[in-house]
Amino acid sequence: METPSPLTLDATPDLKPAGPAPVQPGLRRSMGTRHLVMIAMGGVIGSGLFLSSGYTISQAGPLGAVLAYLVGAFVVYLVMACLGELAIAYPVSGAFHIYAARSIGPATGFATAWLYWLCWAVAIGSEFTASGLLMQRWFPDVDVWIWCLIFAAVLFGFNAVSAKFFGESEFWFAIIKVGAIIGLIVLGGAALFGFRPLSDGASHPFLFENFNTAGGLFPNGFTGVLVTVLAVFYAFSGSELIGVAAGETKDPATSIPKAMRTTVIRLLIFFVGAIAVIAATIPYNEVGLDESPFVTVFSAIGIPFAADIMNFVIITALLSAGNSGLFSCARMLYSLADEGHAPQAFRRLTRRGIPLIALSVSMVGGIASLVSSVVAPETVYLVLVSVAGFAVVGVWMSITASHFFHRRAFVRNGGDVGALAYKAPLFPLVPILAFTLCVISLVGIALDPNQVAALYFGIPFVAACYAYFYVRHGRKRPTAAVQ
Repeated sequence: METPSPLTLDATPDLKPAGPAPVQPGLRRSMGTRHLVMIAMGGVIGSGLFLSSGYTISQAGPLGAVLAYLVGAFVVYLVMACLGELAIAYPVSGAFHIYAARSIGPATGFATAWLYWLCWAVAIGSEFTASGLLMQRWFPDVDVWIWCLIFAAVLFGFNAVSAKFFGESEFWFAIIKVGAIIGLIVLGGAALFGFRPLSDGASHPFLFENFNTAGGLFPNGFTGVLVTVLAVFYAFSGSELIGVAAGETKDPATSIPKAMRTTVIRLLIFFVGAIAVIAATIPYNEVGLDESPFVTVFSAIGIPFAADIMNFVIITALLSAGNSGLFSCARMLYSLADEGHAPQAFRRLTRRGIPLIALSVSMVGGIASLVSSVVAPETVYLVLVSVAGFAVVGVWMSITASHFFHRRAFVRNGGDVGALAYKAPLFPLVPILAFTLCVISLVGIALDPNQVAALYFGIPFVAACYAYFYVRHGRKRPTAAVQ
C-alpha cells in the first residue's frame, strides 16, 4: 500500500442535503433509495445462495453454516459502515476508485478500479453461461450460446436506455429473488413448526432437530466452518454496488445511509434466515451441488412444480447479478477515464447520460469470459470464480483503508466529525477490524488448494497495475476531495 500523502480536504464539506442536485453535464442523478437497495440486493443474491448454499451446509454442518453467514453479515456491516461515509464524501460514479485515489493515492485507485472491473467482467460471462444452461431444461434443442446472446442483448439494452431504467429493471429482478427467499423462510419455517397443508404427510423434521447431528453440532470440526466463512465473504459480494451508483443518486447524503442500513438488515434476515431453514429441513449429509436446496425444501413441503419455479428464479438471479455487474463495469471505466487513467472515449455520454462506449467495452469483456467458460475445462471456470472472489476482497480492503486515511486527514485538517451527514461508528476500530478479517480470508485462500490459483493470478495482476501506473504517470500525490 502507498504511504498516504497530505490531503487538501475542506473542513466542512458542502454536502447540500436538501433539495435536488443541480443538473450538470455528466451522469444523471436519477436513482433513489429503493433503487440503491435493490441494486445491492441484486448484486448479492445470486447463485451463491440459490445453488451453492447446500455445499456450504455440507462442509460446515447446520449450525456451522448459520454461524458462517452471521460472520459474513458482520463483515458486510463493517465494510458498509466505511462505505457510507466515503460515498457521501465522494458522491461520484465508480466511486471505489475515487475513494482510494483521494485518500490513499492515485495508483491504489487505479489498481482498485481495474481489480473491480476484472471481477465483474469475469462474472458477467459466467452468469450468461449458467443462464443458458438452465434454459435447456425447457428448450433442450436450443444451443446455449444462443441464449447467452439473447440475455446479453437484453441486459445491454437495460443499461443503455438510462440509469433510471437500469434501476427499475434491477428493482424488479430483485423482487423476484427476494420473493423466493421470503417464500422459503415463511413456508419452510411453518413446516418446521408442523404446519404442512401441501405436504403428503411424509416425515419432516421438527424445529432444529437436524442441528443435532451424529457428529455433534460441528460434524466436520471448526475447520469446516472456517473454510466456509471464506466462501461466504464472496457470497456477500455485491453489497458494495451502492458505492458505484452514488454518482447517479438523488440526494446522496440522505439516500445512501438509508440504503446502507436497509441493505445490511435485509441481507442478515434473508441470508441467515434462508440458511437456517434449509439446514433445519435437509440433513447436512444429503445436500450438495447436484440440486438447489431451495428446490429440495419446496419439494419437501409440497410446493407443486418446485423445480420449474426455482429454475425460473435462479435464471432471474443470474441475470440480475449480470445486470448489476455490467452497470458496475461501465461506471468503473467511465470513472477511470474521468481521472485521466483510461482512454477519454470512455467518458463519452449519450443524451441520456449513459457511458455507451464504456458499456460496450465491458460487454466485450463479458463475452470474452463467456467464451472461455464455455470452451475451457471446469477447473478453469473454478479459477475464474476464485479470481473474482480475490478481487472483491481486495476492493473491500481498499474501501476500509480509504475510510481510515480519509477520516484521519479530515480530522487533521480541522474537520468536525459531528457535522458529517453520516459517520462510521467506533473509528478506528471498524475499518481496522474489517481490513484484518479480509486479510485473514486471503490467507485462507492460500491454504485451500482449490482457490490458491486466485493468488497466483491476482497478486501479479495488482502488481502490474501499480507498475503500469508508476511508469505511465509517475508517483502522483492525492488530489483534493470531490465537492
